Amino acid sequence: MIVILNKDVKGTGKAGDVVKVSDGYARNMLIPRGMATEATEGNIRSLEKQKKIAADKKAAEKAEAQAQAEKIGEIAVVIKTKAGDGGKIFGSITSKDIADALAKQHNITVDKKKIQLGNPIKMTGEMSVAIKLYPEVNANLKVVVEAE
Repeated sequence: MIVILNKDVKGTGKAGDVVKVSDGYARNMLIPRGMATEATEGNIRSLEKQKKIAADKKAAEKAEAQAQAEKIGEIAVVIKTKAGDGGKIFGSITSKDIADALAKQHNITVDKKKIQLGNPIKMTGEMSVAIKLYPEVNANLKVVVEAE
């Protein structure tokens, strides 16, 4: 029997796959538990339509992320903090501080988890910080740390 999987089934396939399984396995295990539906022409057409909608949504999100990446690449964020002699700041600048400054200064909201800052910033100066906006879409933000 050919079925469309609604959920990931170990050893059989992932959700959305059209697979051939034995009749007993389909009728006694997969279909009653909601893990699969029978692969009729109407169900297959519905699945293809859902996949197309998901692909279109993903493409729109990627295009939006690329536009945001271009915008972020052109701007700089200035963060003022207390610093001692030699440019060493008290405390550190974290990804949360950078996300807050970006939202406050340029009205661009970025999740702090997407800002890829290896170690917190502990010195004044200018540096480039990578932001992963979407898979395969990265932006470099110029961060300027100044002493108050």
